[in-house]
Amino acid sequence: MAKGASLSGFPEWLPQERVVEQHVIDTLRSIFELHGFLGIETRAVEQGSSLLKKGETSKEIYLLSRLQDVGNENDTPIEDRLGLHFDLTVPLSRYVVENSGDVVFPFKRWQIQKVWRGERPQEGRFREFVQADIDVVGNGDLPSHYEVDVPLVMVEALEKLRELGLPKATVHANNRKLSEGFYRGIGLSDIEGVLREIDKLDKIGADEVARLLISECGATQEQAQACLELAELSAENGQQLREKFDDLCKAHGIDMNGDAYTLAQDGLETLAMIVDQAALIRPGAVIADLKIARGLDYYTGSVYETFLEGASSLGSVCSGGRYDNLATQGKKKYPGVGLSIGLSRLVAYMLHTVKANASRISPAAVLVAVWNENDRNISNDIARTLRARGIAADVAPTAAKLGKQIKYADKLGIPYVWIPSVTEENGETTPQEVKNIVTGEQLEADASTWVPADDFAQRTVILAHN
Repeated sequence: MAKGASLSGFPEWLPQERVVEQHVIDTLRSIFELHGFLGIETRAVEQGSSLLKKGETSKEIYLLSRLQDVGNENDTPIEDRLGLHFDLTVPLSRYVVENSGDVVFPFKRWQIQKVWRGERPQEGRFREFVQADIDVVGNGDLPSHYEVDVPLVMVEALEKLRELGLPKATVHANNRKLSEGFYRGIGLSDIEGVLREIDKLDKIGADEVARLLISECGATQEQAQACLELAELSAENGQQLREKFDDLCKAHGIDMNGDAYTLAQDGLETLAMIVDQAALIRPGAVIADLKIARGLDYYTGSVYETFLEGASSLGSVCSGGRYDNLATQGKKKYPGVGLSIGLSRLVAYMLHTVKANASRISPAAVLVAVWNENDRNISNDIARTLRARGIAADVAPTAAKLGKQIKYADKLGIPYVWIPSVTEENGETTPQEVKNIVTGEQLEADASTWVPADDFAQRTVILAHN
């Protein structure tokens, strides 16, 4: 986060840091649109009734009050109050229902927008941050192949950012039906509670999770141990996953003909399909990881977390899953599957760990010098000519000595200084010239034909060690 930010958890990027963020946004959007996703933006606020029933995140919602209503908030039920959205999936579900007659299903949408979450600020976690989401929402049903397609699109997007030093990304997938079936099979009933505690494994460790399963979810020591064993189950392919899961069920006495096992098998087959199909397209990009649970209650099937190689302290940078019951209209359902990148978290990592930076602060490729204020219109005309040809240009703020104007351009990283012609005392007019202050080269130039060298034409994002 930029130095001097006065409110903890609300990042303000410096101009050169904002360049990095914008580059990440542009890169992600280009990949999303390459796969046919449509861009939307939803309002910042939602009804409390929509926000308050979505799991533990409900405790972190910022509710809104008008100044004249402060002190009287208790007169309005929380369900009827407005709150800032904490993610982009809940707003999407409302958007789909309200616009179901106008959108084409399956509705593939991308959305890059700010969200607000009142959690404790810490490294890489903010109270106001940008998320980048893709979702596919169906009308009545949604083919399971989207549960393979969506994580692979996210991996491709993150792979595109590796040129800026971002480590390799791997999606860890599980299925809630698999987990729920197993938990019910060993005799547990507080399924949502168990999922929330298992979701904390990487943060607090197995011993503490086991204690919480016993104290908060009513599990016995043996049941808690079985949950941890399921969480540690891993497999290289679908067949191996099936074999290991069946062995675990037998070891804990789960009825292989019962409803709980049938539910688990449904989730197991979907997870096996995801792992095997993803391996055909992008080997190693998606792996089965049965400790992935996701803390939000609206996920009903596949769930995903994405981790960067060698950056375990950063945690998951992209997460999501399948939700069948979030968007409903009477008896009609709009099932969906999606993933969300914590874009601000990713940018913070890129700025402070891999030291991504802007090649220059200013988007301008050229600073047009000003000899004196009476001739500023000459410099403005040159800048307008360059801009009309798509070359970003700025004009010097004051008619200072040329050396001072060059220093000003250098501070902003502007590579070229345009030197307008001037009439000497003998009546002769000097030619217009442009100086590359990076290489020192200075040549005559005409604003109607000159083009900057490729290396200096556009502002780019670079790594510090480059």
